[in-house]
Parts: sequence; structure tokens; C-alpha cells
Amino acid sequence: MSRQPARPRAARTAYLVLGMHRSGTSAVTQLLALAGAELPANVMPGDEHNAKGYFEPWKIAIFNDERLRAAGSAWDDPFAYPYRPLDADQDQAWLDAASALFDEEFPKATWPLMKDPRATVLLPMWRRVLESKGVAARCVIPVRHPLAVAGSLRRRDGFADEKSVLVWSAYMLAAEAYTRDLPRAFVGYDALLADWRAEVARIEAAHGAPLPKLTPKSAKEVDGFLTADLRHNAVSDGLKALGWAGEIAADVFAWFEAKAAGGDPPMSLLDSAAARLAERARDMGALISSTTRDLAAVRAELMEARARLDVARAFEAEARADIARLEEGWRAAQSLLDDIDAELDAALAEE
Repeated sequence: MSRQPARPRAARTAYLVLGMHRSGTSAVTQLLALAGAELPANVMPGDEHNAKGYFEPWKIAIFNDERLRAAGSAWDDPFAYPYRPLDADQDQAWLDAASALFDEEFPKATWPLMKDPRATVLLPMWRRVLESKGVAARCVIPVRHPLAVAGSLRRRDGFADEKSVLVWSAYMLAAEAYTRDLPRAFVGYDALLADWRAEVARIEAAHGAPLPKLTPKSAKEVDGFLTADLRHNAVSDGLKALGWAGEIAADVFAWFEAKAAGGDPPMSLLDSAAARLAERARDMGALISSTTRDLAAVRAELMEARARLDVARAFEAEARADIARLEEGWRAAQSLLDDIDAELDAALAEE
């Protein structure tokens, strides 16, 4: 009986969800995961700001935060774009660490699915990681109005709208600039919630390939997930009220909105916005970037301290439970000894 030839393993292809925090990246990521792309080993859970989950690789997110700080930046730095390389030795060390972390998070994944907004401004590094492993990339870039993003960040982080729309602009400029030679799809967030099947068709057309495994069962799960309650912070076009920050964001949004609708907007919109952002970076970047870096370091230390406190509290609770069990056992033993003493006393009295 002749043996059937083994089916060749599909070439590894990563799905990269790129763009700004609070822009619909979590919704897109769950859609791709339900359609067959493979989430990392360690995924960030949901919280009061995103009850349905973030689907971020939290270890990679922490690593990306550290890499941004190493270059004097942070995730909320309006001038995190363009990418900041380090000196050759440092750069290689970070590249090696990123490569090892990717292997840890996606050890056997044929279709790795990576969503961490920070990776957008660090994409030159992560592309080198993928290329070193022979992993191709397909990109999905959700597009959401910058004022909706600003509203979410105001509620969660207390950011001024001017700062939020600038950070949004930096991330979106990075997402476009670093993916020009890759298969990429621009997905309108509102359009995704209105008719996700049409957006999936556009994603597949842009990638020139179907999603790995979108079944009728998983489609029903997507129907249950992409609900109207994901649409928050409805906005009108008030960017110009934010001064020069809003003007930059308005041009960036005009380009991405047209692109997500299937248009072919002029690159001059992005070029002009990038030039104005670079001009502001020259004027105030050294001050703002270093401040965001220092604040990010303080936040990281606070989170670590809270984690240590949580561990200490857990140990304390466990110790108290152990003590309570020991006390209960001691009382039971004492009661047994009292019963034995009483029986002995009774026996001696009869004699």
C-alpha cells in the first residue's frame, strides 16, 4: 500500500493589527481570531474600560513599553513617530529579545495574530523579527475618528483632547508609512460594526487571500461580539477647535477615512501632516518625549509595586487561612483530650 505524500505545511503568515489605542483594534483582533488567526500565549484580560477584552500579548506590550523608554519615548508620546533606532549593539540586543519573545508567544502558530498598538510605532523592529524567521505579514489598520479616541482616552487616562489627537496622528502616520510594501487593509470602525461581512470581504481582497478559517459557527460568534454597545463616543467634526493639533489630525483622518471607504486620497495630506508634526517635534519634542518617558517609567514602577502588594496580600490571606486551619485543628485536638481526661476521671472514680 503506497503512502500518501505529506501535505506541505502552510507558510507562516502573521496578521498584524496596527493603529492607535482605543481605535477598534480589539474588535478587529477578535474578529481575526474567530476567523482562524492565532492569539498569543499570554493575552491581556478585559477590564472596566474594555469588558470584552483587549486581546493584547501583555508580555509583548510590557516589552514594547521598555523599548520605547530606552529610546526616550513612551506609548503616549506624540512624537513617537518616526521610529527611533538605538546604537548597533543595543539595537541587536533588543532585536534578539523581541525574537525570543515572539517564539515564546507563538511557538507553533501558522497564523500568528499580534495586536499591540505600541508595535505600530516600533514596526521597523518587529518587521526585522518576522523577516528573520521567514514569517510573512498581512496588516489590518482600523480607522476611527480621532475625537472618539480622544473621548475614550480622556475617560480612561485623563488626557487632553489635543494630546490624544496628536498621539493618534503619530500612530496612524506610522501605520501607513511602515506598511506600504505589505498587504494591508484599512477598516472603518463604524463600518465594521454596521456590516462586518462586507469589511471582511474588503480585508480578503486587500490581502489577496482568504482569512484562515471563517466558518458559519465562528461567523455567529462574530455576530454576537460585534454589537452596537462597542460604539462609544459619537463625535461631530470638531477637530479644528483643537488648534494646530486638530489641524494635523484632520488631514490624517481625511486620508484614512477616504482610504477605508475604498478611495485613493492624495499622499500630500499625510506628507503635510507628517511635516508639521516633525516641525513641532523640533520645537518641543525633547521636552515632551522625555516627560512622557519619565511618566511611563513611574507608571511601570507603580504597576510593579501594586503587583507585589497583590502578591503580598495573597500570601497574607493564605497564611491567615493556614493559621485558622491550625487553630481549628488545635481546638479539635484539645476537645478530644478533654473527652479522654473526663473518661479517665470517670474510670478512676468507679475504682
